[in-house]
Amino acid sequence: MGTLRQVDETDFQEVLNSSPVPVLVDFFAEWCPPCKKLGPTLEALAEDLAGRLTIVKVNVDKSNLAGQFGVMNIPTMIIFQKGQEVKRLVGNQAKSALEKTLEPYLA
Repeated sequence: MGTLRQVDETDFQEVLNSSPVPVLVDFFAEWCPPCKKLGPTLEALAEDLAGRLTIVKVNVDKSNLAGQFGVMNIPTMIIFQKGQEVKRLVGNQAKSALEKTLEPYLA
């Protein structure tokens, strides 16, 4: 799925702790139609918001992180600031709606 970095248990905490900007984590699955639809939106946002937001993906079929964070539906996006969850979004989102939601958290 595109160029966004996929993370799992081995590098998740490092990504959160080392990012100088907020991190949006997209919990997805390859077989999930809304996840596939959201993918290009997140790719575009990653480009548009480079330097203000880091976006990474977690494949729920290949990682236990979804269980750790209580992710029950996909796609779920969690925004982390300084390693702490600050916002959770569930379901596919239009780019404009997502930008509006993200604005208060951007670096």
